[in-house]
Amino acid sequence: MSNRTNVIDVSNLYKAYGAIRAVDGISFDVKQGEVFGMLGPNGAGKTTTVEIIEGLRTPDSGSVTVLGIDALKDVREVKERIGVQLQTPAFFPKLNVRELVDYYGSLYKKSVPSSEIIDLVALDESRKVLFQNLSGGQQQRLSVALAFVNDPDIIFLDEPTTGLDPQARRTLWEVIEGFRKAGKTILLTTHYMEEAERLCDRIAIMDHGHIIAMGSPRGLIKEHFAESAIQFKMTGYPGREALVALKGVTDVIEEGDEIILYTGSIPVTISALLELASSRSAELSDLSIRHADLEDVFIKLTGKRIRD
Repeated sequence: MSNRTNVIDVSNLYKAYGAIRAVDGISFDVKQGEVFGMLGPNGAGKTTTVEIIEGLRTPDSGSVTVLGIDALKDVREVKERIGVQLQTPAFFPKLNVRELVDYYGSLYKKSVPSSEIIDLVALDESRKVLFQNLSGGQQQRLSVALAFVNDPDIIFLDEPTTGLDPQARRTLWEVIEGFRKAGKTILLTTHYMEEAERLCDRIAIMDHGHIIAMGSPRGLIKEHFAESAIQFKMTGYPGREALVALKGVTDVIEEGDEIILYTGSIPVTISALLELASSRSAELSDLSIRHADLEDVFIKLTGKRIRD
């Protein structure tokens, strides 16, 4: 991956709205053929960053290069070579799928045949259905497919699966993985941890306009966690200090009525936890043991879950 050409270079990017610094001096690159994810909660600055790269917003300062082009000066040239799926797209409700694909294809100097676009997202049986009559999942798949209509070098997907049920989300993941197999570069924003882990080669974790960590999903987990997580609920909660003092525990996170213990020794900590619960006549429920994941990394770095 490190030997691949950079197709996006962002340097010292700033964008403020009044007193709010939406993007606060971030720098990163995206390499040819990779799926690069920007992960963070709503308001982290992901969408603002992507819209600046796409030429939809103007930064206060910084530089952006896309495919060797100054994206802040040659916006039109960049737009011909990228595909964009917006977070809140607006389509003509009275046009059917085939008509929408044909229309968007006509806006570019070159375009992929509409039948290929429709097949790409498994909408062939719905090609004559009006956009307003498509299901939410079908509308979202069409939105993503239209980002591919001009056969772009880079595809931008801004939270493409937000609002979809789990089955529709996984169907759309398969579409995105198809883009990857076709050799396309994808910049993806999301606040779904599972989505980022499955799809992305590298991830930039954003919070309050800053990139607070960057690397491959496994690399980030390995860098920040050697521990496993014990997750449970507990009646008669003895307080954080009592749990921190348990053998093997390195950290304790309280999330409402849910508790997460991070430990370097699951057997030792489980034994100590059960002994504590017994001595306090407390009850444990919904207990599970798992390896640390990206959400644990985010909690460790920010002190909160990504959905907060």
